[in-house]
Amino acid sequence: MNPVQDEPERALFAGASRRWVRLVPWVVAFALSVALLPTTIRVLTVDYGLNGSLAAALAIAQTAPLLPAVVRPLYAWYVVFAADVVGAFVLLTVDFPAQRLWPFPPTVIVGYTGLCLALGLRAPRRTLVTVWLATAGANVVLEFFRPSGTGGNGVLLTVLGGVALVLGGALRERYEAQRRLAEQETISEAERGRRTLLEERARIARELHDVVAHHMSVITVQADTAAYRLNGLTPEVREEFTSIAATARESLGEMRRLLGVLRNEETRRGELAPQPGLTRIGQLVEATARAGVPVDFSPCAAQVPEAVGLSAYRIVQEALANVVRHAPGASVRVSVTEGAAAAGAAAEGAAAEGGRRLTVLVVNGPPPEAPLAPLEEGGTGHGLVGMRERVRLAGGTIDAGPLPDGGFRVAAQLPLDRRDFT
Repeated sequence: MNPVQDEPERALFAGASRRWVRLVPWVVAFALSVALLPTTIRVLTVDYGLNGSLAAALAIAQTAPLLPAVVRPLYAWYVVFAADVVGAFVLLTVDFPAQRLWPFPPTVIVGYTGLCLALGLRAPRRTLVTVWLATAGANVVLEFFRPSGTGGNGVLLTVLGGVALVLGGALRERYEAQRRLAEQETISEAERGRRTLLEERARIARELHDVVAHHMSVITVQADTAAYRLNGLTPEVREEFTSIAATARESLGEMRRLLGVLRNEETRRGELAPQPGLTRIGQLVEATARAGVPVDFSPCAAQVPEAVGLSAYRIVQEALANVVRHAPGASVRVSVTEGAAAAGAAAEGAAAEGGRRLTVLVVNGPPPEAPLAPLEEGGTGHGLVGMRERVRLAGGTIDAGPLPDGGFRVAAQLPLDRRDFT
């Protein structure tokens, strides 16, 4: 038994979340020490006739280690076990009444049982088995020295100590199993959140590929046809346009290879369709209304960058899907407006740099009946993760959360004047 390896320097229940639970081992150990120390001295001196000084020394060795056993139960067991065995031999030097139990007074059995319980809560199974074998072996040896006519209680100590060790070990293993399960659940939840985030980012990247590919195709066509559309071009200018077209075609090829990594067989077919924008939000609203959700829609006819229009469409799509899923029958207000950024919003990020911005607002009231499932909160759902990623990509801001009346509100601001949109 190696105490350094078997016992970390932590008190029993130190990992408990509640303070009173962490204090329980100290209170119990202190109560046992305070109660058993004078009682043991009295029992050894009065009942067994042992010298007062020797009785006090034995009592201290047998009870004082119970307090530090909260942190180091194995060290405490070394001291108490040795003191109990030595005390049994010391009692052989005095002439105590035959009706007294030997080799251990009752107070020794109480203290040793409590110590075995603390040891079971801390030490591994191998150490517990070794401790019990040492206890049983010591009692077998002591049985050969038992005075005739006296009652022996070594078997009782062995049984009670073994029960305490098994009980403590079972409680410790149960706690460890629960702790590992909680850790695995935490890790799994973090992995699920990370996987969800990566899936949403890949989805956004796949969708934005079509937007960027369109612009790159326009650049390629314009560069290739410049020599035929424009008169009087010098050879150097023609060569420059040819170089631009070649670079654009190479970039398109690289993007297609990258997209092949992001796409899979299940998603490839659906992603070949043109990406939606602001003009398709009305179709979303109509489909939601057909599902039995009353929707008040305020459309926006502004010309916005394709990436912004795509982000706005997906935000409305996810918000309406959440309403249908979590608040069926609730009234919804969808508003998409274009205007200048508010003066006080400049600190919120790039969405409020003093220029134009697109505001997407989806607000639903409480459902007629209690929702079957809670609204997605705290970014744990796929919908809110996708919304936040799209808004972050656009350099905007989003505010999503429940309302006091039981509804839910999603408000996003997307900048329209960012250079990377042009």
